[in-house]
Amino acid sequence: MARIYDNIDQKFEAGLNKIITSPNVKRVDFCVGYFNLRGWKLIVDQVDKLPGDYVEEEQERVFRICRLMIGMHRPNEEYVRMLYGKGDKLPDAEMVQRCKLQIALDFKRQLLLGLPTKQDEWTLRRLSAQMKEKKVCVKLYLREPLHAKLYIAHQPDVYGAERICVMGSSNLTYAGLTKQGELNAEFANVDETGKFSQWFDDRWDDRFCEDITEELINVIDNSWAAERDIPPYYIYLKVAYHLSEEARNGIKEFTLTPEFRHELFDFQQNAVKIAARHLNNDKRGGAMIGDVVGLGKTITACAIAKIYEMTYASSTLIICPANLQEMWQRYVRKYDLKADIMSMSKPIDVDAARYYRLIIVDESHNLRNGGKRYQNIKSLIEHQDSKVLLLTATPYNKDFSDLSNQLRLFLSDDQDLGIRPEEYIRSLGGERQFSLKHSDFIRSVKAFEKSPFVEDWNELMKLFLVRRTRSFIKQYFSKEDPENGRRYLEFPDKTRSYFPVRKPCSVKFKIEEGDQYSRLYSQDMIAFMEELKLPRYGLSKFVSEDKIQEAPRHEQQMIENLSRAGQRMMGFCKSTFFKRIDSSGFSFLLTLYRHILRNCVFVYAIDNKLPLPIGDENALPEDYCEDEDSSSSLFGSETVDTAIDATLHIPTEMEYYMKKAAEYYDVITNKNNVAWLPSSYFKRSLKQQLKKDCDVLIEMIRLCGDWKQETDQKLNELQQLILSKHQNDKLIIFTQYSDTARYIYNQLKKRGVTAIDVATGASDSPTACAERFSPVSNDIKDMPLSEQTRVLIATDVLSEGQNLQDAHVIVNFDLPWAIIRLIQRAGRVDRIGQTADEIYCYSFFPADGVEEIINLRGRLNDRINENANIVGSDEIFFEGNEQNLRDMFNEKSGVLDDDDDAEVDLSSQAYQIWKSATDARPELKQIIPNLQNMIYSTKQADSKLNEGVITYARTANDFDILTWLDARGEVVSQSQKKILQALECNADEPSLPAMEQHHELVSKAVDLIKTQSQTVSGGMLGSRFSTRYRIVTLLEHYYEQPTTIFFSQETKEQLKLAIDDIYNYPLLEQTKFMLGRMLRASSKTASDDIVDYILEMRRTGSLCRIEEETSEHKDNTIICSMGLKFND
Repeated sequence: MARIYDNIDQKFEAGLNKIITSPNVKRVDFCVGYFNLRGWKLIVDQVDKLPGDYVEEEQERVFRICRLMIGMHRPNEEYVRMLYGKGDKLPDAEMVQRCKLQIALDFKRQLLLGLPTKQDEWTLRRLSAQMKEKKVCVKLYLREPLHAKLYIAHQPDVYGAERICVMGSSNLTYAGLTKQGELNAEFANVDETGKFSQWFDDRWDDRFCEDITEELINVIDNSWAAERDIPPYYIYLKVAYHLSEEARNGIKEFTLTPEFRHELFDFQQNAVKIAARHLNNDKRGGAMIGDVVGLGKTITACAIAKIYEMTYASSTLIICPANLQEMWQRYVRKYDLKADIMSMSKPIDVDAARYYRLIIVDESHNLRNGGKRYQNIKSLIEHQDSKVLLLTATPYNKDFSDLSNQLRLFLSDDQDLGIRPEEYIRSLGGERQFSLKHSDFIRSVKAFEKSPFVEDWNELMKLFLVRRTRSFIKQYFSKEDPENGRRYLEFPDKTRSYFPVRKPCSVKFKIEEGDQYSRLYSQDMIAFMEELKLPRYGLSKFVSEDKIQEAPRHEQQMIENLSRAGQRMMGFCKSTFFKRIDSSGFSFLLTLYRHILRNCVFVYAIDNKLPLPIGDENALPEDYCEDEDSSSSLFGSETVDTAIDATLHIPTEMEYYMKKAAEYYDVITNKNNVAWLPSSYFKRSLKQQLKKDCDVLIEMIRLCGDWKQETDQKLNELQQLILSKHQNDKLIIFTQYSDTARYIYNQLKKRGVTAIDVATGASDSPTACAERFSPVSNDIKDMPLSEQTRVLIATDVLSEGQNLQDAHVIVNFDLPWAIIRLIQRAGRVDRIGQTADEIYCYSFFPADGVEEIINLRGRLNDRINENANIVGSDEIFFEGNEQNLRDMFNEKSGVLDDDDDAEVDLSSQAYQIWKSATDARPELKQIIPNLQNMIYSTKQADSKLNEGVITYARTANDFDILTWLDARGEVVSQSQKKILQALECNADEPSLPAMEQHHELVSKAVDLIKTQSQTVSGGMLGSRFSTRYRIVTLLEHYYEQPTTIFFSQETKEQLKLAIDDIYNYPLLEQTKFMLGRMLRASSKTASDDIVDYILEMRRTGSLCRIEEETSEHKDNTIICSMGLKFND
């Protein structure tokens, strides 16, 4: 009786192994429909032990151990055509070759499925060796589809039982031999087994049974399991190749117009093409060029505008800060662009505006906080469906929301970006947890806003950002001068632009006991600052709750908003006091004067039962907060304007200020940017606190005393710098405050400095000031020296967008608290076209040392941050600046250099790695793309702590994830840039033996990034207060009502479908917003309106985001991996 193997009661694997290992078996023949290479591990040892025997094949005696015939591997379309076509269509020679190629590809794909293991690797290497040693021969049967499964063990020395055969349903796969329910029967009868053997031989010898042994050897030997050493350099380049895909495609796709091909450097041309590709992607609608200061973002944007103009016969709108309009007009004229230029602060009539296919927003970081101008520009973009190009050297300041706000100019809340915040999703535990926590569409910018992980933001910005640093350009695009070893860029006319060295220099001014500077920096002055309560910035604390109960709603809203504004402003205001000390005693005393005067305006209003002046839109007027460079004043011109006088005297009598307050109150009443609140809403303690602050401020004025310009040691040192050390050089002197700028300008003029100018927010044309100071870099030729400016004093109104590289000396009269400001200032002169070898960056410090400044800043910083609710200005107060200040004081080189390549966008960085390698060795263009996925290598780690494995995988949603696990399986990093640096190696890097647990760590890395195969978009209603929950509850209540003449059965059925949609899919953002508003109206009529609105939205497809169903399952793909192994 035949023995049965069904993988239930009897495992076929055990039965087959028992048959093969029978003492008398010499060779085996297998015929199967499908063959899995990894399934060979179940019989690899047994086949190795067979002695083999000769067999007749096509009238020749051939020595064989194992013959394997596969019958169902063939192209699907050919299979269908042969099954259902008319007549007996036999495969021709061409089809045979295509089938051999197809099976090779099928087996390649087979090896890329699942996770690599050490056991699989060993099995595949043994199978390759067995085929090379002629122990195993594999043929592909192509005459017709063959689905038979036959296993024959030949034992010719056993008389009457020369063969043992098993026929049934099991393929030679892991599942077929061990798991799936099968039916296989064992036969030993001589007649039956003889017929089986003859049937096998007939097909083995058929002319359409093709030997594919060599093809399978090649498949294995070119796979991750190959018994060969892959150079670590190849793994490094394979990562770079895949990460640079977007950049490579953009560079191939676009061609520049001749004028820009002749003017732009290679790195600028690359930026044009990559950004143009981002713009042309319909799913994106925009791009951002974020190159650091001085790399030519403006001319790059002009080239993109010209591409659009020539391709689409369209116009461009350039939106920029007001002070950059003249500069843009010059570029528009130079390149004959069809472009209009508008100030960022000027309202745009959206309905009346002409059509622009491309809108360029220069210095887009100015829009990162939203506001009126942001909404106005966003409305125009949405109305015209324009492409948007953002230009900024500082894409984000302190928070990733800075980035998302800029991207939202052209991205809608619901827009499908094609990628998701994978790190954040993983941290929550998967998609379902994300859906429970958030109602946002998982592939939208709103979903990314929830993520605190830099890896998610890097992946998002790969879709939009082109950003390179000066050190990056220096490394990849410059040449070296053999005479002096310096790096330079070469213009098309062969002229050179060298990279200068930024040289920090400290100017130390004396502070003597009892002088005006010692009083400014005294502990007594800081103690006075700490006493200030600043009641105007915390008005909510003084509101009389009883008196505002009957206040109109708009006034209650003003009080609420003013309270929030006050909390934001308090930290800024307190920091301003010390910043103004840093700037100049002159500016500091004016600050004290203004604060007393503004307090007295409030006191005057309270005394006379008049309303208090509050800023437009319930916010504080700009000049209430000591704007760094304000061009206007709430009160009109200053009464105390003594920037020219020898001595600045600030009054210290309250009577003086109260008299002025009465005059200024009348001035304010004629202003249109002021709102008003009745003073009766506030407690009497408000007036008391205002007067207390005034008393403290007056004591601060008395402590400082009159400011005498002739003994201003800081100003004296600046004069020496201008007239002695750099008497023949151009100098740009930066200060944060227009008060200080005017003070320096007037005092230097009095002291005989000529060819001097000042540029502040109040200047008619800051661009004209820049052109007079730096005509060559602004393409103004032959300007007479007599018309040029040698010394330019400027606020940071010139720290954006201006070319000032005719100069190479920068003076920071005061020190911003954020080092990035100093770096940006240096970037104004450290630009392409700078001819000097060194750029001098001067900063002022007290001669006694920097520690006193550090201590005072630290003490004030602690006070500012005592209250967690207080948020200061955009600058980070003092964080990390102690060492920066010491380095500048000690003139340490490199302290003012740009940040390193960690800021470069990943696509550009990966592209340059790829291009540099392939330029040096062109054959790599063929080698690297043809390397199979899952390959790996191992290189030397720099320390035992860094041992581990880096895995590069691509998720089912085409999201690139690099994961670095240490030898214990703990995550070292998932930062793509950090990992790219860890992978870095050269062509000579030797390949080391793999770590024992290499494949195990790769598997663990993939487990970390696994996502559910089916997207969970809905199915979660959120809390009972959420819009979706309340809407479904409302609709279900309606659905349970009996049908009436007004509520038909058809309507009821449509309502049920709407309920299902809302439960299973997320609401579109606009619909959710409208429904939220409608829910707030709690009448029966409102409920009827909601039901009608929902049914209408569903009919028009505007209710929910419904995903297209797809049956295709896409797994995560392992691209490659690199072991890091430390050898002593």
